[in-house]
Amino acid sequence: MLRGEDGGGLDTAEDKARTEGEGKESLEKTKIGEEGMPEEMKEEPRERAIRQPKQTQETQKERLFTPTEGRSFRGDITQKGYEKKRSKLIGAYFPQTPGTDPSMDRRTPVTPSSRYHRRRSSGSRDERYRSDVHTEAVQAALAKHKERKMAVPMPSKRRSLVVQTSMDAYTPPDTSSGSEGEGQGDEDEGRDDEEEEGGGGGGTSSSQEGSISMEHWISRAIHGTSSTTTTASSSSSSTRSGGSGAAGGRLADVLAQQVHISTQHHLRHHHHHHRHKTENYSAPPDVTGYTNNTDGIQVERTPAAGTGTGTPRPSPRYGNAELMETGDGVPVSSRVSAKIQQLVNTLKRPKRPPLREFFVDDFEELLDVQQPDPNLPKAEGAQMVALRGEQLGVVTNWPPSLEAALQRWGTISPKAPCLSTMDTNGKPLYVLTYGKLWSRSVKVAFNLLYKLGTKQEPLVRPGDRVALVFPNNDPAAFMTAFYGCLLAEVVPVPIEVPLSRKDAGSQQIGFLLGSCGVTVALTSDVCHKGLPKSPTGEIPQFRGWPKVLWFVAESKHLSKPPRDWFPHIKDANQDTAYIEYKTCKDGSVLGVAVTRVSMLTHCQALTQTCSYSEAETVVNVLDFKKDVGLWHAVQTSVMNMMHVISIPYALMKVNPLSWIQKVCQYKAKVACVKSRDMHWALVAHRDQRDINLSSLRMLLLADGSNPWSISSCDAFLNVFQTKGLKPEVICPCASSPEALTVAIRRPLEDGSSPPGRGVLSMQGLSHGVIRIDSEEKLSVLTLQDVGSVMPGATMCAVKPEGVPQLCKTDEIGELCVCTVATGTSYYGLAGMTKNTFEVFPVSTSGSPITEFPFTRTGLLGFIGPAGLIFVAGKMDGLMVVGGRRHNADDIVATALAVEPMKFVYRGRIAVFSITVLHDERIVVVAEQRPDSTEEDSFQWMSRVLQAIDGIHQVGVYCLALVPSNTLPKTPLGGIHLSETKQLFLEGALHPCNVLMCPHTCVTNLPKPRQKQPEIGPASVMVGNLVSGKRIAQASGRDLGQIEDNDQFLFLSEVLQWRAQTTPEHVLFTLLNSRGTVSSSLTCMQLHKRAEKIAALLAERGHLQDGDHVALVYPPGIDLIVAFYGCLYAGCVPITVRPPHPQNISTTLPTVKMIVEVSRSVCVMTTQLICKLLRSKEASAAVDVRTWPPVLDTDDLPKKKPPLLHKPSNPDTLAYLDFSVSTTGMLAGVQMSHTATSAFCRSIKLQGELYPSREVAICLDPYCGLGFVLWCLCSVYSGHRSILIPPSELELNPSLWLWSISQQKVRDTFCSYSVMELCTKGLGLQTDALKSRGLDLSRVRTCVVVAEERPRIALTQSFSKLFKDLGLHPRAVSTSFGCRVNLAVCLQPHRLGKLVDQGTSGPDPTTVFVDMRALRHDRVRLVERGSPHSLPLMESGKILPGVRIIIANPETKGPMGESHLGEIWVHSGHNSSGYFTVYGDETLQSDHFSSRLSFGDTQTIWARTGYLGFLRRTELTDASGERHDALYVVGALEEAMELRGMRYHPIDIETSVIRTHKSITECAVFTWTNLLVVVVELDGSEQEALDLVPLVTNVVLEEHYLIVGVVVVVDIGVIPINSRGEKQRMHLRDGFLADQLDPIYVAYNM
Repeated sequence: MLRGEDGGGLDTAEDKARTEGEGKESLEKTKIGEEGMPEEMKEEPRERAIRQPKQTQETQKERLFTPTEGRSFRGDITQKGYEKKRSKLIGAYFPQTPGTDPSMDRRTPVTPSSRYHRRRSSGSRDERYRSDVHTEAVQAALAKHKERKMAVPMPSKRRSLVVQTSMDAYTPPDTSSGSEGEGQGDEDEGRDDEEEEGGGGGGTSSSQEGSISMEHWISRAIHGTSSTTTTASSSSSSTRSGGSGAAGGRLADVLAQQVHISTQHHLRHHHHHHRHKTENYSAPPDVTGYTNNTDGIQVERTPAAGTGTGTPRPSPRYGNAELMETGDGVPVSSRVSAKIQQLVNTLKRPKRPPLREFFVDDFEELLDVQQPDPNLPKAEGAQMVALRGEQLGVVTNWPPSLEAALQRWGTISPKAPCLSTMDTNGKPLYVLTYGKLWSRSVKVAFNLLYKLGTKQEPLVRPGDRVALVFPNNDPAAFMTAFYGCLLAEVVPVPIEVPLSRKDAGSQQIGFLLGSCGVTVALTSDVCHKGLPKSPTGEIPQFRGWPKVLWFVAESKHLSKPPRDWFPHIKDANQDTAYIEYKTCKDGSVLGVAVTRVSMLTHCQALTQTCSYSEAETVVNVLDFKKDVGLWHAVQTSVMNMMHVISIPYALMKVNPLSWIQKVCQYKAKVACVKSRDMHWALVAHRDQRDINLSSLRMLLLADGSNPWSISSCDAFLNVFQTKGLKPEVICPCASSPEALTVAIRRPLEDGSSPPGRGVLSMQGLSHGVIRIDSEEKLSVLTLQDVGSVMPGATMCAVKPEGVPQLCKTDEIGELCVCTVATGTSYYGLAGMTKNTFEVFPVSTSGSPITEFPFTRTGLLGFIGPAGLIFVAGKMDGLMVVGGRRHNADDIVATALAVEPMKFVYRGRIAVFSITVLHDERIVVVAEQRPDSTEEDSFQWMSRVLQAIDGIHQVGVYCLALVPSNTLPKTPLGGIHLSETKQLFLEGALHPCNVLMCPHTCVTNLPKPRQKQPEIGPASVMVGNLVSGKRIAQASGRDLGQIEDNDQFLFLSEVLQWRAQTTPEHVLFTLLNSRGTVSSSLTCMQLHKRAEKIAALLAERGHLQDGDHVALVYPPGIDLIVAFYGCLYAGCVPITVRPPHPQNISTTLPTVKMIVEVSRSVCVMTTQLICKLLRSKEASAAVDVRTWPPVLDTDDLPKKKPPLLHKPSNPDTLAYLDFSVSTTGMLAGVQMSHTATSAFCRSIKLQGELYPSREVAICLDPYCGLGFVLWCLCSVYSGHRSILIPPSELELNPSLWLWSISQQKVRDTFCSYSVMELCTKGLGLQTDALKSRGLDLSRVRTCVVVAEERPRIALTQSFSKLFKDLGLHPRAVSTSFGCRVNLAVCLQPHRLGKLVDQGTSGPDPTTVFVDMRALRHDRVRLVERGSPHSLPLMESGKILPGVRIIIANPETKGPMGESHLGEIWVHSGHNSSGYFTVYGDETLQSDHFSSRLSFGDTQTIWARTGYLGFLRRTELTDASGERHDALYVVGALEEAMELRGMRYHPIDIETSVIRTHKSITECAVFTWTNLLVVVVELDGSEQEALDLVPLVTNVVLEEHYLIVGVVVVVDIGVIPINSRGEKQRMHLRDGFLADQLDPIYVAYNM
C-alpha cells in the first residue's frame, strides 16, 4: 500500500517492467503442470476446501510468517524444510501429477464451453460493472503490489461465528428478491443493480468458434504471485469481434478538449518491458509472501484477425484455487503475539503522505491539514461555453396538453392498443386500449372529485396531492390512476408499495407524503388486499406516514359519471402536474414537482430526439412509476399514441430474455432497458436460436449516465450483432429526477459518425481534471457519450462546490441545464429549491452567463468535442478524501473486478464515506456468497484493498462483508445505501468479516509531541512561586492536642483499656445476606477471644516474637479476633483473601504467593478453609506440601496465655498490608505501630468518630483503608462498626442500603464495586424499595474507598438514582489512598458556605479539564460541555497530619498550582517501606523517601505514583482557610505513552463504552506501541464485528489514536480486583498467551 507523495512516485515503471518480466518466466513454469490433469479433478480444490475445515485452521496458523532469504524469524526453518512442510500442508488440496514439483503453481485448463455451462449452473447473478479492460487494470494493479506485499494478520474468530454464513442463508437467484435493484437515487443504478447476472462481457461470439468466454478473460489472473493477490499484469486488450470499439482502443484524434473520440478501432499495442534490477531501498524486509513463487505471468494475446477469437488461455478454476497455499509460512506458535508482531512489521512501513512539519501550539493538538500539492494536475483549458441544443420544433399536430392527447386518441381511435401487460410466464395478460384508458381515467377523475368526502366538504379538490401506490406488475391500473389525477387536476405522487410497517425507505416516503399534505392513497384491488392489515382489517398507519384514506381506483369499484359530466381539459400551464420522489444520499426523500408545461415540453423534446411516431411499439422493462420509465412508457407514449409492451420485474427474474423475445414477437421499434437487463440477456441468450433484433431502431439505455454501463453495451453488441442488432441502435441516456432527461444519444439512421469514447485518467478525475490516459496506465475510466444537449435546452458544467462558476474545458463539473422541461422545485422546500432549480452560472469575471436559471442535474461530467456529453459519475456518489474526489461507482467497479469475481453475492456492494477526524473515510460493504470460507473472504478483502489503492490511490478505511441477502433493499431489490450507512454507524449491520485500515488511511493525525526540556530551578523558584504560580502544596489540619486514648501507642493496649473501662460496649456487628445480625463482639469478648488465639499461637505454633502469621479468613469477626490475637502474641499479622471455592486454580496461587513473600511461619484460618487448602483441587493448583503449618482457630484452647506480649518500640512492625496493584504487581507495605495509631487517629478526627457513633462498612477487609476501617478504627475510636461483607450483596443487592436504613446509620463506607452492584441491580426497584420503607435521608457521608481517579459517572448515577430514597446529593464522596500512604484523603467537606447554598448549585468539587491538554501533562480548565472536556471530581478532604505537594515525576521539581504532576505525600501514617517484594533498595528509597530537587529539599516525601493536581477553591473550611482540592488523574504505571503523549486508559475506555449499547465494559493496554482495546459484549455474537469500526472511530475522533487491535470478549473476561479496578496487565498477559477465548479479534491495518 505504499505510494509516493503524488500517488505515482515509487518505482512505477520499474515495478511494472519487473512484474511483467517475471510474468513471462512463470508462465513457462506453469505450462509444465498443465497437461495431463484428469477432467474430474478440475473441480476438486473447492470441494476439498469445504470438506476439510481442520486443515484450514492449520493453514491459518501457519501463514503468520513467511521466509525471506537470509533472515530468520522466531521458529524459522530452512528453505528445504519449509518446502517440505508446505507441500505437506497443501498436498491435501492439490492433485499430484507425476513428475511435477509439488511446490509449483498448478492450473487447470478449462475450455470455454465446459466452463460456460458450469458457470451457468451456479446461476448466481453477480457480475456487474464488468469491464474487461478495468479487470485487467485491477489485476495489473494487484501485480504491482508484489514487491510491497501486504501482511495482514487474519482476524481470529470464534468457531460459532464462522458457521454463521452457512448455506441456509442462500436463496437461489430466481426466487430471491435478491438484487433486482432498480437502483435508488443513491449511487443509483450502478450501486444497486447493474449487471448482476454474471455474464459474458467481452469478446465472446459463441463457444463453437472457440472464442474465450469473458469470464475466462477475467480470471486469467495468475495465482500465487503475490501475498494476498491473484494478479496478471498484462497490457493486452480485449479482442473484439467485427469492428466494435475496443474499450478504449488507441484513439485517433486528440482534440482541443483533450478527449479521445475514437473513429477507428485499433487493437491495443502490446508492450514488452524489460526487467530492471533496481533495489527498492524503502521497503522493509518482506515478511509476508504467501507463496514462494515470486514470478508473475505475462500473458500475450495474439489477436486473430478480427474474428473475435483468441487462443484459449489456461485459466485457474476458481479465483481461490490457490488459497490453500497460504500455509507456507514458517510455523509460529499460534500465539496472538505473533500476529501482532506481523501487524507491527506491516505498520512500520512509511505511510503515503509524510506528515508536514508544523508548529504545535502548547494546548491545541492541531490536526494535519492537507496542504495542496503544487505538482497536482490543474485545469488548463479555456473557460467553457454553454452549449445550446437544437430548436424544439413545433409540429402542427402536437397536442396542447397530455390530457388533450389522451382525449383525442380515446375518441378517434379507441381500439388502438395503448399498453400490453404480461404475466410471469410471459403470456399477454391484458391489453389496455386508448378508449378504455380514456373512459376509465374520466371515471377516476369524477370519483376523486365528487365521491370522496361530502358534497359540501369534498376530501380532494383540484390542486391537492394524492399518493399512487401500485405494484410493479400493474402498469394499466397505474396509468389509469395517473391520467385520472391529471384530468381531475389533482397532483399524483407515485410511490412504492410499502412492504411492511418498517420498510427501509418507507418511513422517509411517509415524511414526503406528510409534507405534501397527502390524505388519500389510490391503489389497485390486488395491492389493497396485499397490504398489511390489523386484526380488525384496518390498514395500519405505516411508520412516519400521515393518516391516509386508501381508495381502490379500479373501474368496478367506481361509480359512473353522469352523461353530461366531462373533465375540463386545459392547455398545459404552470400548475404542478405530478411529484416524483427522489432519495438523497442521506436517505431523506424529496418530492420533485413537475409542472404541466414542463411535462408536455419534456414529452415533445423526447419525441423529437427519439423520432417517435404514431403507433410505434415500445418494449419497456423500466419502472413505470418514475424516471425514464414514466417519461417514455406513460407520458410520451400517450402523446404519440404508441403501444407499450410492459415487462414486469417478476418476469425478468424468471426469464431474463423476455424483453428480447417481446421485441422479436411484436417487431418493436424501441426498447427501454437498463444495463443489467442487457447483462441478464447475455447470460441467458445461448438457449435461444431464433432471436432477431433487426426491427429495433432504438435501444434506450436508461442508466447510460453510469460510466460503467459501457461494458454492458459493448458485450451486448458483441453477442447480438449477429442477431440483427445494429451498433447505432444503442442509445445511452442521462437523466436525473430534477432535470428529467439530460441527454440522449440519437438513433443514427445511416451509421455515419460512430459514438464517442474517452479514456480518462482516474488520477486526473480525482483532481477534477480531464486527462487522456496513455493506455499502459492502470487507472483509467472509459466513458461513452450520452449524446448531445436536448432540443430547446442549454447546458453547461459548473464547479461542484461553492459558487456555480463555469468549468474550464478540461475540468469535470456538475452538469446544469436551462430548459422548460425540468422539475421546478423540491415540493415545500424553498431553500433547497433555490440551490438546485435556480442556479445562475457565473463566468470567471463573476457575472451570470444568462438571466435564465439553470437546474443542477446531480451528474458530474463535461461537454466533449462535437458537443457530445460525457457523464463521469453522480454528485451523490462523490466522496472527497484528503482533498481528492472519488466516485463510489468507480470503487464498486474496482472491487467487483477483483478475483474471484464470484465472491460478491450478486455483485451487491455498497460504497459510502463517513466522516471521521475531519475527513471523509471510504467504507466498502459487500454481501459475500453463502459458501465462502474465512480464507476466501480474507484473501478477497486484502486484494480489494490493494486494487483500490493501486487504481484510485486512495485507502479504504473499512471493508465489511455481510452474509448474502442481508443488506437493506430498495423496493426493487437494489441496495438501500443510506440505510446501510445508518446501520453501519449505529453498529447494527452485523457483518461477518471486517477489515479496518486506519493506519493506512488516516494521515491527518496531530504530530507526535516532542518533550520540551524543563526550565532549570534557578530561574523559576521565588519564595512560594514556581514560574509565577503558587507552588502546588496543601495539608490537612494539624493532629492537635492529646486526647483520652492518645497516650496509647499500641492498639493492643487500647483494646485492653477498653475491655476494662467499657467491657459491654459493642464494637462490631456482622450482618448476613438477610440483613440480620449473625454475630457481634463487645470489647470484653474481643479481648478474651484474642487472648485464646495468643495462647494457641504460643502453644501449637511455638512462635517467637515478631514472627509473621498469615490470616486467611472470610470477611467477618474471626478475622478481627485473629488479628488482635497476633498482636497479643507479639506476632505480625498479614490478612489474606481466602481462595474462592469455585475458582481455586486462579485464586489459590495468589494466596500461596502472599504467604511465601510475606515469609509467614504459620497460617491461621477456619476449619472450612483448612479443608479447602488440603483438597484435591488445591493440590492441582499449588504444591500443598510447601505450606507452613496451618492452624484452625475454630476450637480454641480453654486456657489463657501466660503473659500478653508488651511491645516496647513503637517503630516495630504492627502488620503487613499486601495488595495486588492494577498492573498486577504484588506489593506488601510495612505498617509500624506508630503509623497505625497515627492513621486511626487521623481517621477519628476526620470522621468525628466517637463511641456513640455507628458506621456501616461494606468493604473488603484485606488491605488498605478497607482493612483499617474493618479491623482497627472501632477499637481505636470506640464506635460501633456494622460489618457487611460485599460478597453477601451478590445474593442480596439491597442488603447494604437496607442495613443503613434500618440501623439509622449516618456514615458509611463502600467500594466502587458495591456502588455499581447497587446501581445496576437496584436501578429499576427504587419505587418498590421506597414503598417498603427504605430511607436514606439520615446518611450524612457515604465514602467510596478507592485507589484511583474518582468514577464520577458512577457516583453521580448512584446519587441520582437513590435521591428518591432520601439520599442527599452531597453525601457521596470519595477517598484516595495508595501503597505508600493507605489514605491521603477521605471524607467530604462540611464547609461553611455549603450550608446556605442548599442543593441547587453544581457540586463545587467537580471541575472540567481539557482532555487534550492532559495528554501533554497540562491542566486547562474549561466550561462544562465544551468539546474534549473531562469531568474530574475532587478525591476527598486531605486527612489531618497529611501534607501534599505536586512534583514533576521526571525532574522531581515542585510544580505550580493547577499543573499536572505526581502527588507526593508526607505524613505520620505513611507506610515505612515495601516488604521484600522488590529487594531493590533504590526503588524503596525512591518511593518512600524522596526529596525535591529544588525548593524545600529537606522534607522527606513518599511518592504515590499517581498524577494529579491541586486547585485552591473559593470555599472556606471550618478554620476559615481557603480549601485546597486534590484531583487525582491516574496512576503513572497505568498511563500509556503513545505518540509522545500520556493517555490514561480510563479516558479511552469511557469513550469506547459510550459508543454502543452492547459494550458493557472495556479495557485498553498497549503492546509494542499498538493500542489494544478489549470490549465485553453483552449481546449476540453476531454483533461482535459491529463494534470494530465503532471502537476505531470513537478513539480516533476523541483521542487522535489509531486502535491497533480490537478484541471482543464475553462478559466477565476483563479481570477486576476486589476494589473494582480493572487488572489491565493480567488481561494483557491473557491476551498474548491466547487465553481469553475472544469472540473476535480484529487487527487494524
